[in-house]
Amino acid sequence: MWTLPNLLTLSRIVAVPLLAALLWWPGWANGYLAGFVLYCLMGITDYFDGYLARAQGAVSKLGIFLDPIADKIMVAAVILLLVGTRDSQPAPIPGIHQIAALVILLREIAVSGLREFLAQLSVSVPVSKLAKWKTTLQLVALGGLILAGGLPKFPMLHDIGLVALWGAAILTLVTGWDYLRVGIKHMD
Repeated sequence: MWTLPNLLTLSRIVAVPLLAALLWWPGWANGYLAGFVLYCLMGITDYFDGYLARAQGAVSKLGIFLDPIADKIMVAAVILLLVGTRDSQPAPIPGIHQIAALVILLREIAVSGLREFLAQLSVSVPVSKLAKWKTTLQLVALGGLILAGGLPKFPMLHDIGLVALWGAAILTLVTGWDYLRVGIKHMD
């Protein structure tokens, strides 16, 4: 149960409050830079916990349970903090970027609920390649937005982060619809 892969997963969950504290003040560039380093370390542990679990034959029920939760907690915390504090550059429509964040968060909740429902029916819903691309784009977007907070003299980072966030939101809608179509087939 307390294998290295599971400890790596737990470390991501434990690191979320520290990451949130570093991103709390939007004008604190050093906090954002430290947050970016921590965010990258969390991403590295995400890769290695899965890699080590498979390589060591240590895939566990605890790891299967905790890994997606750790990912969702991190993403939700970062999105909420960035939308609440970092979106300081003028947008064509005030608050427009919160829509992309909301789409991502709502899809994560809906798909988690759908997976739980389908698991009770012994129906597995594998992660699609498009969903993996969505996750990658989402993580790049959030990392870019964090880095933009640490390097305010490079506003292009913020713009790139926002474009990637909107790309992730669009893929979120597409993959969410794909999962919903699979789920509807198993509902009365």
